Amino acid sequence: MQDYNYVYGNCLEITLELSCCKYPQASELHKEWDLNKESLLAYIEKVHIGVRGYVKDHVSGSALTNASIVVAGIRHNLTTGRYGDYYRLLLPGVYNITAVATGYTPVTVNNVQVFDGNATELNLVLVPVAIEPNLAGNVTLTTPSTPSATDINRYTSNTNTAPSHRSQVVTSMGSKTTPIPSPTEPQPVQPQEFRHHNYADMELFLRKYSSEFPSIAHLYSIGRSVEGRELYGMVISDNPTVHEHGEAEFKYVGNMHGNEVVGREILLNLIEYLCLNYGTDREVTELVNNTRIHIMPSMNPDGYEVANEGDVRGYRGRNNSKNFDLNRNFPDQFATIKDPRQPETIAMMNWLKSNPFVLSANLHGGSLVVNYPFDDDREGKTRYSKSPDDKVFQQLARTYSQENPLMHNGHPCVKLYPGEYFADGITNGASWYNVAGGMQDWNYLNTNCFEVTIELGCVKYPLAKDLPKYWEQNRRSLLQFIHQVHHGIKGTVSDIRDGMGIPNATIQVADIDHNITTAHTGDYWRLLVPGTYSITASAHGYQPVRTYATVSKNGVEVVDFRLTRLHSDPNGLSPSGPQPTHNPSEEEFESLIKDLSLGQGLEQLVKSTDTENSFRFRGYKELSAFLRGLTLNFPKITSLQSLGHSVEFRTIWALEISNNPGEAEPSEPKVRFVAGIHGNAPVGTELLLEFAALLCINYGKNSVITRLINETTIVIVPSINPDGREQAVEKQCTSTQGFTNTHGKDLDKDFFGNVSHRVVEPQPETKAMMDMILDKGYTLSVALDGGSLVATYPYDKPVQSVENEGTLKYLASVYSNNHPKMHLGNAGCSNNGQASNIPDGVMRAAERQSHMGSMKDFSMDFGHCPEITVYTGCCVFPPSEQLTTLWAENKKPLLSMLLEVHKGLRGVVRDKSGKPIIGAIIVLNGGVRVFSGEGGYFRALLAPGNHNIEAVADGYQQQRQEVVVSSYEAASSIIIEFDMDHSIFGLPREFVVASAAASMTALVVTACIIWCVCVAKSNRQKDGFHRLRQHRDEYDDEIRLTSMGSKKSLLAHEFQDESESDEETLYANKI
Repeated sequence: MQDYNYVYGNCLEITLELSCCKYPQASELHKEWDLNKESLLAYIEKVHIGVRGYVKDHVSGSALTNASIVVAGIRHNLTTGRYGDYYRLLLPGVYNITAVATGYTPVTVNNVQVFDGNATELNLVLVPVAIEPNLAGNVTLTTPSTPSATDINRYTSNTNTAPSHRSQVVTSMGSKTTPIPSPTEPQPVQPQEFRHHNYADMELFLRKYSSEFPSIAHLYSIGRSVEGRELYGMVISDNPTVHEHGEAEFKYVGNMHGNEVVGREILLNLIEYLCLNYGTDREVTELVNNTRIHIMPSMNPDGYEVANEGDVRGYRGRNNSKNFDLNRNFPDQFATIKDPRQPETIAMMNWLKSNPFVLSANLHGGSLVVNYPFDDDREGKTRYSKSPDDKVFQQLARTYSQENPLMHNGHPCVKLYPGEYFADGITNGASWYNVAGGMQDWNYLNTNCFEVTIELGCVKYPLAKDLPKYWEQNRRSLLQFIHQVHHGIKGTVSDIRDGMGIPNATIQVADIDHNITTAHTGDYWRLLVPGTYSITASAHGYQPVRTYATVSKNGVEVVDFRLTRLHSDPNGLSPSGPQPTHNPSEEEFESLIKDLSLGQGLEQLVKSTDTENSFRFRGYKELSAFLRGLTLNFPKITSLQSLGHSVEFRTIWALEISNNPGEAEPSEPKVRFVAGIHGNAPVGTELLLEFAALLCINYGKNSVITRLINETTIVIVPSINPDGREQAVEKQCTSTQGFTNTHGKDLDKDFFGNVSHRVVEPQPETKAMMDMILDKGYTLSVALDGGSLVATYPYDKPVQSVENEGTLKYLASVYSNNHPKMHLGNAGCSNNGQASNIPDGVMRAAERQSHMGSMKDFSMDFGHCPEITVYTGCCVFPPSEQLTTLWAENKKPLLSMLLEVHKGLRGVVRDKSGKPIIGAIIVLNGGVRVFSGEGGYFRALLAPGNHNIEAVADGYQQQRQEVVVSSYEAASSIIIEFDMDHSIFGLPREFVVASAAASMTALVVTACIIWCVCVAKSNRQKDGFHRLRQHRDEYDDEIRLTSMGSKKSLLAHEFQDESESDEETLYANKI
């Protein structure tokens, strides 16, 4: 192995024999470590001796990969890496070092001093080789070969010299000699070979130019055809692998119909032309330096392979290998496309949505005309169907046709179609003939890209001998059309506060009903014909800004917008109330979230966290061993606990990943990832195991992963139904074996929080998860399942409306949009008969399959935690060979969930004294409730936009605030500070006290009046009683006298007719 390293790699390797005993006792290992520790460290330090540096392109400054580093006198060369970097181990001394790259003039630096210790830094800049006319009048490319050790003397015979055609020398100090200008401007190099390229030939051609011109050419694939052929794209730009802020993206697509081959061949010619003339031809260099040019020679490689040379107007090879016309396979604005979406179409849609393309052309054959949108109309009739940008499309079409010596005449194919005429060589698509499901209309309606379709010739598959004339007729048109991407207006929409670009901001042109949006870093391009326009830029949470711009015939007008937040403070909050303070660490983390959410931040994180793994499906025992292995190898950030057991007593594991595992951290968001609720769908289980491994392995190694783990509590439950998993069988895409638990119960129909809804006790697996969910500390939950390709959000149960549906749908769309296929909406699976066209790959769960008792609904209603369910693919238990692809598709979405849990809204609830209030209710937009936990902390995930927040706590006054949530910024932080509630019966205390005082006063006065009246009346009664007693005494005396007299006197007295006095009446009443 050491010889192989040295001969075939850049690596110098030695072999160490460390011990006489091959397999010593474990108790002896510490001795071996003590013996070898210092040696190992000292050996590692030697990687820093010798010479190191970078090799770059003089014109563009981009890195040169695979450049050879030659040291005179040492018969061993090495090559530069991906970023043009190299490391050449050398002993102390003086060396002559040469850098050589194909297509560049070699550069030699003599007398490079290497010292003992750190490496000497030597950066080298290479100039593209000169173009020299030969005696025959043709132009040839002088390309020196990589020198061998024996040839090095001719490069180093003189100090700082190189072959005679060298135009520039860069020394170790960076000094440059000025090249001597040529007396005449060289003519651009034209393609030398014209032939039909089959798939293998085309693939080698593309690989060749990508390898020979790595600083400007990058080969990639956007997907595969039905028969598995790569759909290759070649980027040609000065920095081809990334989107540069402010640089327009352009694309050419050829061979959509497999038997229309001229576009395929002239695009290969164009690649050759751009590569060979970069750095020497002014027009080519300008285009490549200022445009990111994507070229796809063949969108239908399967069809090409069965087409026949010489085909004039036939159909063999036109469609893909499933016999579908790809230019009738895109979603249409007027018609319903019933044909299943083809792999080539899906790959194109994904490609178009993943790049901020501005302008495009789709190259066809069979006529000679430029066709522009729309391709059909509402009634399906052949008549002019005008798009909102009809004037722009006409200008674009004329730009191409006028540079073609035949096309602009308007009579394309006199022999084949004598009556056909196109004024200026252009036509509206529907005016020519009606096409539903075309690619150019889908580009215009669903992306920022303006696309036209170009018919390059009357013969679909011409003979090879005719190919040079097609290049000659179209080469100027091809270049001029690329130039059009630099017309109209362009600029950046940024935040006036910090200058950061705002993604997905809308650019609206008055009187043109077609808006475009900004790219990830806030840059935009809007094609327009010359004129003066009213332009408005708007974005969620910002005040719109309108300005006027005048577009000229030449060049592009730069119009930048700086938007102000609707709220003036740094966090987008209402200015009233206490404001949170940020320490530098928090601000750094917020900046990290923003960087990851914009541009290529998340994509770069995905690429920087690759882990080597041989994917396979693991049974319960291996899964358990894997989880234990993570805790043994990463004890500082992992904690493994049992949630409970299955029916067959298998443990349901939960792995926590955090910088303080096992400890509650209420200020941090807590996210839950679960899988395996249906045992026959184990893909999610394997994805979560690999996700856990990625996080652990990169902790302390990758700064972003380290920070995310430090700021988040991550809980992973890889298998809820381990019994069902043990019963399931691999490569069974539709089998229900293992779907339920051992009792035959679908666990996703067993979550009932209300006793009235439950007939029997929950299954043990369900009980374990319910206890976990009721912890109520989670901010977000993501469940992985199989059998479709879609992300669903609550509810599974049939409900008429869903509170906070905008936020729930947004969370599902975050996962879907980061998935390369899911967001295209092609969720249909032949094995389940579900709808195939689902907008953005997101739907409410009940629309997919309505049922009661789901885990998602339980999490919402009783755990107060939003949960989305992601279905990772149509096959519930695919072959293990597909796991690598499935991981690649889901890695970025899973990481995006770690970012999303840090967005939305966060804050703390406290009283005036600063004491945290636990159990306060935070009402979001008058509906959904969250609760403050330990320390008064709370979190809520919200869709981007403006939101009203109400806070309620017993004994305190209700608080209201308004917040603005961004799709790319960390959670808005607020402080809710309560005053004691002094209200009585819901009324202000002062009003109630005053009212009570007035009422008491009135009551006292009334009481006094009543007392006085009663006293006066009582006095009258006393006087009456006194006089009555006097009269009664007299009356008693009279009775006594009468009783002593005769009966006659008594009878006389008895029948006296006298009226009663007032006193007698009063007395009688009293009696």
